[in-house]
Amino acid sequence: MQTRNPFIDDLTKMANGAMGALSGVKDEVEARVRDQIAKILDGMDIPRRDEFEAVKAMAAKAREENEELRKQIADLQARLLNTGP
Repeated sequence: MQTRNPFIDDLTKMANGAMGALSGVKDEVEARVRDQIAKILDGMDIPRRDEFEAVKAMAAKAREENEELRKQIADLQARLLNTGP
């Protein structure tokens, strides 16, 4: 967009250049922040979702098995007390 005033034209060009530069800086900062966050998360050794779900399922099964074993132990203790001397 050209005006009759070359000073305003120059200011417009400078503003457009500055906006382009700021956009580039913004993109660079975002990329670096994403990289830093990825490095931090990698260092935290956070399990993946599928690993978490597998361990969660194993824990649920272990709780069920423990409950069943508690019942069996209670039954055996009751039998021992009832058949004692």
